[in-house]
Amino acid sequence: MMRGTLLVALLAIAGCRDRIAGGRADGAAIFSEVCARCHGPVGEPDAASIARLGVKPLTSDNVQHKLTDDDIRRQILRGSENKQMPSFAGALSDAQVDAVIAHVRTLGGRRAPTTN
Repeated sequence: MMRGTLLVALLAIAGCRDRIAGGRADGAAIFSEVCARCHGPVGEPDAASIARLGVKPLTSDNVQHKLTDDDIRRQILRGSENKQMPSFAGALSDAQVDAVIAHVRTLGGRRAPTTN
């Protein structure tokens, strides 16, 4: 019994070291590590991701102006409505979420609305 408890504790500790971007609030690093898989390295998803997952191009002026920072935060923390994008609540700190939002805004080349 003691061995099982020790194994669970060691696995939990090891899992904490595998934080996204090493726990840093580096929006570009976080985007590259987890977002680029579907959204593409520069925010332009490939045709297969658009068709299969409904991923939107984050470089699009239309997307940049339609989505507020609060919309992006909600998407990151809750996942997408179609359930294709997972929730990152608990996986990213508030500072990391803010950094991802700031990075997403650079993909469109200009600032978009920040509130609803």
